[in-house]
Amino acid sequence: MSDLLLQARDLVKIYGDARVVDGVSLSLHRGETLGLVGESGSGKSTVARMILRLTEPSSGSVTAYLENGEVDLLALPARRMRALRARLAMVFQDPYAALDPRMTVRQALAEPFAIHRIRPEGGLDARLQALLEEVGLDTAALPRYPHEFSGGQRQRINIARALALEPELLVLDEPVSALDVSVGAQVINLLRELQQRRGLTCLFISHSMPLVRYFCHRVAVMQHGRLVEEGTWQQVCEHPREHYTQQLLAATPELPA
Repeated sequence: MSDLLLQARDLVKIYGDARVVDGVSLSLHRGETLGLVGESGSGKSTVARMILRLTEPSSGSVTAYLENGEVDLLALPARRMRALRARLAMVFQDPYAALDPRMTVRQALAEPFAIHRIRPEGGLDARLQALLEEVGLDTAALPRYPHEFSGGQRQRINIARALALEPELLVLDEPVSALDVSVGAQVINLLRELQQRRGLTCLFISHSMPLVRYFCHRVAVMQHGRLVEEGTWQQVCEHPREHYTQQLLAATPELPA
């Protein structure tokens, strides 16, 4: 099996007369984290949503090389795409909006298993407890509701839910931007530990170059809907070629270790 997990080619998204994404191509290799970075409005979240088909591209292609073979994601009918979502997961920016306030933590974590009709080995309760423990939460959280948790705790629950079905790709869309700096640093450290322990393949969306430098193996920089620089984090963060990349590096404080 190739180490290539996903390849997007020439992605374009047009809203009205505006090209919010203009010819973006990128690849993701198994076990790596690719940081897609740029200021607000650069098109990075739109790229992530197009890769997962939460937003339909105006043109381009997305090919996934999954365990069961090569798949053209944009050519899949809706029913097959729904089934494939067990392999593709996302953690959203807002930990408050991402959880249904009417559902307990147990219901939220159990929902992916119910939707995809998957019965975990060892039983559902044991699997839910293991997921919570993996993200640093006590199993006493299971009967509680989202309003009983802090923002950082809610994001941990969202991470646990995203990992429930053992996805091959995890998209992280600004996962700490809504959190306090110290809480965000804890969540980033958790994500880094999970990535290393599980060998996760991640697409990490951020506006912060220091965060990307800390968390990612490779970096792709977006400006005005286009990729302007790409390489390893050492190449991009230590020897940036583009003036825009240098501005991004200077714009945010260093992330606490």
